[in-house]
Amino acid sequence: MIHAILSGRDALGVMPTGAGKSICFQIPAMLLPGLTIVVTPLISLMHDQVRTLIESGIPAAYLNSTVPEEEYRYVLSQIYDGRIRILYAAPERLETQSFLQIAHTLPISLVAVDEAHCVSQWGQDFRPSYLRILTYLKEIPRRPVIAAFTATATRVVADDIIRILGLHDPVQQITGFDRANLHFSVTRGINKQNLLVKYIHEHPDTSGIVYCMTRKLVEQVTEALNRNGIAATRYHAGLSPEERKANQEDFLYDRKPVMVATNAFGMGIDKSDVRYVIHYNMPRNLENYYQEAGRAGRDGAPAECILYYSGNDIIRNRYLMGMDSGNDHLDEETRRRLRERDEERLLQMSSYCTRNSCLRQYLLRYFGEDAPSYCGNCSCCETNYEQQDITVDAQKIVSCIYRLDQIGLQFGPGAVADILHGSKAERYEKFHFDGRLSTYGIMAEKSASEIRQIIDYLLVEAWIGLGGEYHSLRLNRKSAELLRERPTITMNIVKAPASAHSTVPEDLDAALYARLRDCRKKIAAREGVPAYIIFTDATLQDMTRKAPDNENAFLAVSGVGRIKLEKYGEPFMQEILSYQKTGQGSPA
Repeated sequence: MIHAILSGRDALGVMPTGAGKSICFQIPAMLLPGLTIVVTPLISLMHDQVRTLIESGIPAAYLNSTVPEEEYRYVLSQIYDGRIRILYAAPERLETQSFLQIAHTLPISLVAVDEAHCVSQWGQDFRPSYLRILTYLKEIPRRPVIAAFTATATRVVADDIIRILGLHDPVQQITGFDRANLHFSVTRGINKQNLLVKYIHEHPDTSGIVYCMTRKLVEQVTEALNRNGIAATRYHAGLSPEERKANQEDFLYDRKPVMVATNAFGMGIDKSDVRYVIHYNMPRNLENYYQEAGRAGRDGAPAECILYYSGNDIIRNRYLMGMDSGNDHLDEETRRRLRERDEERLLQMSSYCTRNSCLRQYLLRYFGEDAPSYCGNCSCCETNYEQQDITVDAQKIVSCIYRLDQIGLQFGPGAVADILHGSKAERYEKFHFDGRLSTYGIMAEKSASEIRQIIDYLLVEAWIGLGGEYHSLRLNRKSAELLRERPTITMNIVKAPASAHSTVPEDLDAALYARLRDCRKKIAAREGVPAYIIFTDATLQDMTRKAPDNENAFLAVSGVGRIKLEKYGEPFMQEILSYQKTGQGSPA
């Protein structure tokens, strides 16, 4: 792809997070004669990438609404003097006078569009502001090479990107979506808050992101973590820009290693040492999930992608989808098709959460890749399941829905599970189910959580459905078939819990690895940069394995170059030598 861009061809890169999208336009930017403009949607992403480029000796800058006037003028002077090779901007800035002047005055060799799926109304995060890119391109007297990049795009969205951006016979690099270092898991029917606190306490001194569906949940979860002695911060659109920036820097610099956020934090992360991403709620679609989960393990070291699932997540997502006020400029027919698309994607996401077969296979097949039925690195492949006949249980559930409808009542999955279990909760007392509903308590031998899992499975397999304003359980043609023809229905049930999964490889000397992490932390604090800027976790792990004690050996460590050796080699080698001699680390 880099060679194609340098030869003057347009390009489309569909590459998962961490696969090297930035390199594909950063290297050409250094070799092409003119300026490279990178369009990206979030200010935080610009700041992080520019800082990393400058740290590596590459002249880069960004211009956005947060830059003070004096600094803005200074950056413009640097651009016109030819001292800036890569300029980052949000699509909204392209229509400003300064950017129009750059288009008319300076040679622009390359325009790179990051998060290019935002240009397609069929993508998971359509942003009308991205259409301004087309207007800006027309202002450039000599058409530059155009390169578009995204981490997640189906074939339909990829074709849309090519059409809308007007890419000319683009070279297409569609890298495999699989990232072997990521461990995927779904946990169902649990106390989310208790499980989250327990998990984070079991993974101290590691950086992680917890995604929540709403701002209110972000506040509640952050408060709960802090109350339990966990240094966590928060991020959502309801905070002031100043607080969002301060909280993000606390996270990047590991002052508060846990970030609790809505998906407003989704595309602004350039932190490579995130060891886990936990979704507190089910996202709306697999595109969003895979992009957000992909913020983990960008350095290639082992990382966890965990999803806490509740059947109520479907109802909450439908409610939020109905509340969305975006896309007001669309006609009613297009709006209807988008609603149908969103509903289909929500059901596909729900299917991922309720399946008992390989999660990685399901994700990869969704994005058009063949994948084996066993990966050995997801909760389903690691869990001991046994296939059970649930035909009778399914018939009881269908009968309960039918009997409720006969007495003029409709409930969601959670309430139906309670009724079948025979719940004595106060909220059901007014209905007097024990005297008027024959199916009340007929599954008392199972917990409400177990019943709910069977209901979720029946929903995914379309034996029952959801309907009405409150998304109550409804019967359909397959429900009638279940009662009339009595087909056998089987479901995989957990026989034994999945084994605990560690983000640190077993072959590492844990004591030496801890000392090298501490050394990195001290240097990062002294230089005022995030720890991963010094060395990534993957580099530290390789350093632990190789234990280099001289410059040539240090250069053989993955992720170490001559500049890194000169800047940081000595303290790390001293730490290694000290550990080998005495087992006692020396200060960095």
